[in-house]
Amino acid sequence: MSLSLSPQPSLSPAAPLRPLPPLPPLAMGRSAVAHLSGLLAAAFHQDALARWMVPDEQERAERLPGFFRAFVELSAAHGGVFTSPDGDAVLLFLPPGAVPDEARLAEAAAALGPYAPALHTIAALQDERHPHGPPHYYVSFAGVRADRQQGGLVSELVARVTARADAEGVGVYTEASSPGGEAASRRAGFERVGPEIVLPGGGPALRPMWRDAR
Repeated sequence: MSLSLSPQPSLSPAAPLRPLPPLPPLAMGRSAVAHLSGLLAAAFHQDALARWMVPDEQERAERLPGFFRAFVELSAAHGGVFTSPDGDAVLLFLPPGAVPDEARLAEAAAALGPYAPALHTIAALQDERHPHGPPHYYVSFAGVRADRQQGGLVSELVARVTARADAEGVGVYTEASSPGGEAASRRAGFERVGPEIVLPGGGPALRPMWRDAR
């Protein structure tokens, strides 16, 4: 059964409203990278996608920080790391035209060790569905400390990305890995685009989401 919307988001670029300076690369210290990597690892420890990649609880706890370290550093190289003032929430994204560093992606796979093939499977399925035409921001991961959930911290970070995208007249793309993530994305103005990305072997699903510039 198709889960695509009718009508679907346009996926077409809007006219830029005003030029914005590009986001500069972020020079993050080792402790800051470790903090954000640990924050994301804790936030995603029980996520269905992470459990599918690394089924063993202990292995998942040991491997996810290194996995997320690669993505924190990859996003930081493009200025794509937003955090709450207290560091209790983080959002990773890539701006339009950013090309992921293959070396960082290899580091993420290496951090998973024997579970790397699961990451390659997810990445291949994501690439099939990722919009490659219109310029857009891509929100990859967001996490918040457990005792600060439901406080609107992540929503504030998403709003910073969507405000920038609106100013540039471009869309924003993400994939929600849970019903809660989809609900949060909808509140930010995202809509489903196309069917779910279903992982093999009875695995969980990712929900592609798109937000047009406003």
